[in-house]
Order: sequence, then C-alpha cells, then structure tokens
Amino acid sequence: MSALDSLIRLHRWQLDERRRDLATLEDLAARLGEERLKLDLEDERERAVASASPEAAFAYAGYARQLIERRRRLEQSRAETEEQIARAREALALAYQDTKRYEIAAASRQKQQEQRDARREQQALDEIGVEGFRRKNAGRE
Repeated sequence: MSALDSLIRLHRWQLDERRRDLATLEDLAARLGEERLKLDLEDERERAVASASPEAAFAYAGYARQLIERRRRLEQSRAETEEQIARAREALALAYQDTKRYEIAAASRQKQQEQRDARREQQALDEIGVEGFRRKNAGRE
C-alpha cells in the first residue's frame, strides 16, 4: 500500500466522521424543533384550562413565566446548534475537498502508470516486429 493510498483511507475516514458529526447535530436540531412544538401544545392546553377555571387562571401567570424561560433556553440551544451545524458543514466540505484531491492524484498516478506500461508493451511488440522483419529479409539477401 502506497503512502497516497494510506492518505486516501485516512481522509475517507475523516470524511465519514464529519458526516456522522453533521448527522448527529441535525438530529439534535430536529429534536429541539420537536421540543418547541411540545411546548406550544402544552401552552395551548394550559391556556384552555386557565380560561375554563378562575383558580387555574391565577396559577397560569407563574406557569407562563416558566414557559417563557424554557422557550428562551430552547431557542438559545437551537441557535447554538444551528451554528454548530454550519461549522460542521464547512468541515465536511473541506474534508470532501481534501479526499477528492487525493483521489484525483491517485487516479492520475494510475493513469500515468498505465500509459507507461502500454508504451513499454508497444516498444516490446515493435522490437519483436522489427526482429521478425529482419529475419524474414535476412534470408532474401
């Protein structure tokens, strides 16, 4: 295994690692979105209960303050996660570029080697043909 093959393997592994990181962050963002929906549904239920009962309406103010704080923390987490996703996408793009660069270099080396081999083979065949022609014409002289 050449050094270039080792670099390709390493960079492919790093690329896969970046993909896994991005998938994890996107999963977290989806869960935070679901949490936001749950909070909204919970708020709707609490408002319905508060509007139906004067005792519950009195307690709703404390609940609303807590809900506002939970939404703020959730929104802060969502914003941080979005920033991390953007950074993870950049890292993924860079890892892809590096991997592709090494793969292109390896393909180029392979193509050059095949061209050298083909040239050598053609030279050998040409020598055989010339030698055969000499032998054939040597008998005529």
